[in-house]
Amino acid sequence: MKRDNFGSKLGILAAAAGSAIGLGNIWKFPYITGQNGGAAFILVYLACIVLVGLPVMLTEFALGRRTHKNAVGAFKELEPNKPWYLSGVVSVSTAFIILSFYAMIAGWVFAYLSRSVSGNLINVAPDKLGDYFGAIISSGTEPIVWTFVILSLTACVVILGVKTGIEKCSKVLMPVLLLILIGLMIRSVTLDGASKGLEFLFKPDFSQLTKEGVLEALGHSFYSLSLGMAIIMTYGSYIDKKENLFKLAVQVTIADTLIALMAGVVIFPAVFAYGLEPGQGPGLIFVTLPAVFKAMPFGAFFETLFFLLIGIAALTSTISLMEVVVAFVTEQFNIGRKKATVLIALALFALSIPSTLSFGPWAEVKIFGKNFFDLFDYVTAKITLPLGGVLVCLFGGWIWGTKNAVKEIESNGLYPFSWSRLYSFAVKFLAPIAIIIIFVHSIGLMEYFKTDNGNLATTNVFLAGGVLLFVLTMWGLKMRRTSGEE
Repeated sequence: MKRDNFGSKLGILAAAAGSAIGLGNIWKFPYITGQNGGAAFILVYLACIVLVGLPVMLTEFALGRRTHKNAVGAFKELEPNKPWYLSGVVSVSTAFIILSFYAMIAGWVFAYLSRSVSGNLINVAPDKLGDYFGAIISSGTEPIVWTFVILSLTACVVILGVKTGIEKCSKVLMPVLLLILIGLMIRSVTLDGASKGLEFLFKPDFSQLTKEGVLEALGHSFYSLSLGMAIIMTYGSYIDKKENLFKLAVQVTIADTLIALMAGVVIFPAVFAYGLEPGQGPGLIFVTLPAVFKAMPFGAFFETLFFLLIGIAALTSTISLMEVVVAFVTEQFNIGRKKATVLIALALFALSIPSTLSFGPWAEVKIFGKNFFDLFDYVTAKITLPLGGVLVCLFGGWIWGTKNAVKEIESNGLYPFSWSRLYSFAVKFLAPIAIIIIFVHSIGLMEYFKTDNGNLATTNVFLAGGVLLFVLTMWGLKMRRTSGEE
């Protein structure tokens, strides 16, 4: 089966950046920044992006382009007759499960967008917004309808293929997203009292930063770049050998981080200008910001622009997530793209229903003490994403080998990579230990590393992470090909 590829450098960047830029940038990043003290948290986050996120992204790009195969096929080609392909299965499964509830959240955004366009949202009293949001997500029918709409839109783009569908769509949506962001930034920073929000965002106060905040920054740096869910590897498989992978990875990282910061500039000056609390949590865009827009001159217009912005960001990510699964199914089972996309979209819709009903009729249905949405979120965010990331690092660093990865990054000498030693250290040691720490923290094992006075013993945490990494590495080396690198 002939594979499609990206047709231009701009298309590659737009699609790859679109995969990373999503609800994580415009919804999650602002509220976790607000909860963790602002600028100091951002500095830690930026350090984590450079030291952990960028090396893992480079590895995924290299694995994809080296093989020109989906996430499972890539491991099978480089390590045939070995179970390393299971790491690809983990990543593809993660993308599938995440998309099932990500589409639901995107549906909430579109529900708000429709109400903003009609003028209904702006008329809701600020003290009623919490109940208003709750009524939307707990209704049995509307969230399901919007989830179906999101998956249908996503499937329509994916059916058209990489060049005609994903690339063309990304080249339109990403500039529109950027223009809307710039317009909203201008409006936000010109509000009276906006300077306090900018100070919160850009003037570090390290007394506000906790150890939990550092771990949150580390975890979000990994999630924000769409790592561990095979998106970057899949998109890498559509990239021509003549493209500069290191330059592309840096550009995607910068774009992703810049959009997140721009979203912060939109949100925090407005929040401070109207005397609201920045650490409102997940309800920031659904409960807090509509109150801001209501008080703002021409608020209905800017409110509509804002939810259109989030809707576009969500769609660029749902397209990327669906492409991961479609690429796997079409190539591994030799099924046509159209048929595979329709079947996958229907399966995703079926899986999304339990998550959607978790906020309404099935709210009391629990598995291991969690409703369906919380369970799916926990399994992917806390277990399979970190697992997929560690396995990519172990494979790229120790099995395939960083020498081979660097050759691919350099396009066999076309683009010399002067950071190869730092990259090798990051992939082999720094990134996997950091991801293991994320895993240990996210599932609550940090409690076992507390000292007698209740504080986290950082040395013990790193030691535990190092021991676990050593065990995993020794396991991986047992399966290493006898003629392998390094």
